[in-house]
Amino acid sequence: MTALRLHDDEFVTDAATVRALLAGQFPRWAELPLVRIGLAGTMNQLYRLGEDLLVRLPRRADAVEQLYFERDQLPRLAPHLPVRVPEQLALGRPDDGYPHPWAVYRYVDGDHPSVDDPDGDALAEDLAAFLLATRALDPTGARAGYRTGPLSDRDDYVREWAVKADGIVDAAAVLRLWDEALAAPAWSGGPVWAHSDLMPGNLLVREGRLAAVLDFGAAGVGDPACDLTVAWDSLPARSRRRFRDAAGLDEAAWARARGWAMTWVGGIAYYRGTNPALSARGERALNEILAEA
Repeated sequence: MTALRLHDDEFVTDAATVRALLAGQFPRWAELPLVRIGLAGTMNQLYRLGEDLLVRLPRRADAVEQLYFERDQLPRLAPHLPVRVPEQLALGRPDDGYPHPWAVYRYVDGDHPSVDDPDGDALAEDLAAFLLATRALDPTGARAGYRTGPLSDRDDYVREWAVKADGIVDAAAVLRLWDEALAAPAWSGGPVWAHSDLMPGNLLVREGRLAAVLDFGAAGVGDPACDLTVAWDSLPARSRRRFRDAAGLDEAAWARARGWAMTWVGGIAYYRGTNPALSARGERALNEILAEA
C-alpha cells in the first residue's frame, strides 16, 4: 500500500481528481487553493479548500452512507449540541474519475487533543457536557449506532486481533479485561444517542476547550457506554476522574466502556504499517486502561 493508502480496497485520490470533480459539479469552488490533509481519517480522504471549506471523499464504498446521514440528521441535531458539528454544504455525485458520492463541508479550525496535555480538566468537563447533551437528543426514529449494541458482537474480532497484536500489547491482559467487560450487566435504559467514534481525530480544541466534534458517520442510538472511551485516548490521566464524575453512568457502563476500548486492539495491528501514529495512539490507550485495571 502507498503512504496515502490505508485499505487494500480503497480508491486513492489526488488533487487533480478533486479539481476535476469541483470543476464539473461545483465550478464556483474549482479555483480555490487545495491542500490534502494527510492521513486525517481512516474512512475519508480530506482536502482543505480555500480558507473556509473542506472536501471529504470516502475511501471505500461502506463510508458513503455517512455523508447522507450527516446531510439528513445533523441539521436537526446541531442546535441541541454545545459545540460545532459538521456542516455539509454540497453533496457531489460519482463520475468517471471517482466512483463514490462525496461532499463539501464548512471547514472548522482547531487542534486535536493530546493525552500529554498537563491540564485537561476543562476539556474533561466539555466532553462530559457534550455526552450529556448527546444522550438528551430525541431518539425517535433514529438508527442503531455503530458501537451501541452488545459487546459480544465484537468477540471474535477482539480475540483474532489480540493474537495478531501480541507482543505489541499484552494480549492476555487485554483478553482478561475483555472477558470482564463481556460479563458486565447490559445497558438497561432505553436507546439514547451516542457519537460512537469519539477518537481524538474527531475532536477539535482551542485553548484547551472543546470547539467541535466531527464525523458523525457512526452515530446512532443504543448503549452510550462506547462514548466513554474518550477518557483514555483523549484525556490525561489526572483529568479522567473529573470526566467520569461529570459524564455519569454506572460502573457497569464503565466496564463496558473499557471493553469498547479493547476493540482498539484491531487498529493497533491493522494500521501499524500504514498509519503508525494512529496505531501508537491505540496502543497507548490500551496500556493506560491496563495500568488502571
